Amino acid sequence: MAMEHVEGKNKGNIVLYALSTCGWCKKTRMLLEELGVEFNYIYVDLTDGDERSNVIKDVQKWNPQLSFPTVVINNKEVIVGFKEDEIKEKLE
Repeated sequence: MAMEHVEGKNKGNIVLYALSTCGWCKKTRMLLEELGVEFNYIYVDLTDGDERSNVIKDVQKWNPQLSFPTVVINNKEVIVGFKEDEIKEKLE
């Protein structure tokens, strides 16, 4: 998977699965950047073929509804949707 990396404070392994056309996904990415945390992200809609299949399987492990944004923290916690307070609570 071709994840994009954003430098910042290491608060654990943070992965954002998003859509490039989704306003809530953009707000979530901007919030992570404002918090200054290190994270990886991928725009699922910009993938294709096997890569897309693999990314979708990954997202469905955490979020069977396959909705976006999906934030996975340390491979054990998941936040689905733009939940500003919950994201801040987990990462500040």
